[in-house]
Amino acid sequence: MTEDDAQPDPERAIELLWGAPEPDRPGLSLGRVVAAAIEVADDEGLAALSMRKVAERFGTTTMSLYRYVPGKAELVELMRDAVHGEFPMESSAGLGWREGLERWARQAWKMHRRHPWLVHSAGTRRLPGPNIMAGYDHALDVASRSGLEPAQVIAVVNLVGGFVESVARQAGEAAELQRRTGVSHERWWSERESLFERLDRYPALEALWKSGGMDTPLDAFEFGLNRTLDGVRMLIEDQGCEVTRDESEGGECVVCGNPLGGGGRGRPRDYCSRACQQRAYRRRQARG
Repeated sequence: MTEDDAQPDPERAIELLWGAPEPDRPGLSLGRVVAAAIEVADDEGLAALSMRKVAERFGTTTMSLYRYVPGKAELVELMRDAVHGEFPMESSAGLGWREGLERWARQAWKMHRRHPWLVHSAGTRRLPGPNIMAGYDHALDVASRSGLEPAQVIAVVNLVGGFVESVARQAGEAAELQRRTGVSHERWWSERESLFERLDRYPALEALWKSGGMDTPLDAFEFGLNRTLDGVRMLIEDQGCEVTRDESEGGECVVCGNPLGGGGRGRPRDYCSRACQQRAYRRRQARG
């Protein structure tokens, strides 16, 4: 098994991620080792990361690093949590479910753009550290304001997070190819005339191409994020969920997603208009 294939020791990784912070003192430390590893991954990609390259950043031997971290697999777990700590979420007080999830998704997108290697460190058995869990807990909190069932709240957060990871992976792969070849994604495709000449047998594709549908592609992140959140809004609307908010919070209508005026008196509003309130009522009646 190579260094890249090795899986972290779960208990050792948890101890490193969740243990007491080490004192700040001169010289080599776990925090500095993690920071140097992030620099290597940012510059060269996760596949190029090795304990040797990290040691070279300090002018020391690979063996000296093993005093702080058992190996690359555990180091990557620490790196993942460290970069999540670069993007702490602000208070979500006063945010509706959509605004809160959108802000969380944009923060995650920014993080992935700064550290493209992050998507290659993902997996179903990756161990979360305190920074990762803080961000996840924040997303669950704002998603809970939708009024959805608990299992649906978790599924919605995983859906939005999975979308960000997917589009980040595509963007990262394109950027990595451009870095290695010196040829941009757009230029590479523009030089594929021999392929385009063979596409006239596909009428739908040809019609869209000739009508300019591929001249100015939509922003994949902006388009996808809004459509994903639109789908969540439809789920909320179909179920006629009631949303809990602070009285001072504006938020958004649970039916149409339009902003609500904050600062009113009495019970916090869930609907932007009487029409939306009646629409939600009819949906609840239809569901029995």
